[in-house]
Amino acid sequence: MSGSYESRYRHKGLYWGTGHSMLCEKVLELHPPDGAVKLLDVGCGEGRNSLFFATHGYDVTAFDISPAGVDKALQLAGKAGLPLDVFVGDLTEFRPQEQFDIIFSTGVLQYIPEELIPEIIGSYMEHTSIGGINAHSVLLEKPFIPSAPDGEPDSRLWRSGEVFSLYADWRVEYCCEEIFECLSGSIPHEHAVNRIIACRIR
Repeated sequence: MSGSYESRYRHKGLYWGTGHSMLCEKVLELHPPDGAVKLLDVGCGEGRNSLFFATHGYDVTAFDISPAGVDKALQLAGKAGLPLDVFVGDLTEFRPQEQFDIIFSTGVLQYIPEELIPEIIGSYMEHTSIGGINAHSVLLEKPFIPSAPDGEPDSRLWRSGEVFSLYADWRVEYCCEEIFECLSGSIPHEHAVNRIIACRIR
């Protein structure tokens, strides 16, 4: 996975474009940055969502496995004059060592091996402040949707509702399942997705 994205991110332009995920809008709506709000962007790619949050006043830490992606995120933040703490890190190995108010991911959790999901998601939950949230967008396996043309062989699409069940003990503030059109790699295709925003209440 790291090699293919590293190659994609080294090309000129932005592989994912400049638009942010719609989940960013829901986070901003439900948990605006009232004071210092620490946010971790998991698997930030080229930084499109990290920059959205930094622009709106969140204190953003982000990481991605691709050095080229991290470099682009830093360049974009520098051009915009935005503070951004971003570093190279492997999703399967990184565990938070501090508390965050928001832990955010979109389209990256499919790279977690199934046997590591309880440990990794458990670590995110443990390192979320009381009253803080986890916001995730996960790609789903659907028999009627063909594999994405730029899909990765080491990814595991989630089952419908699987991510919701992980947060059964949290207050779910937003969740949905939908199909959307994607133009990553300039090839039109569809994805099915579950999105969730869940709040830690104790």
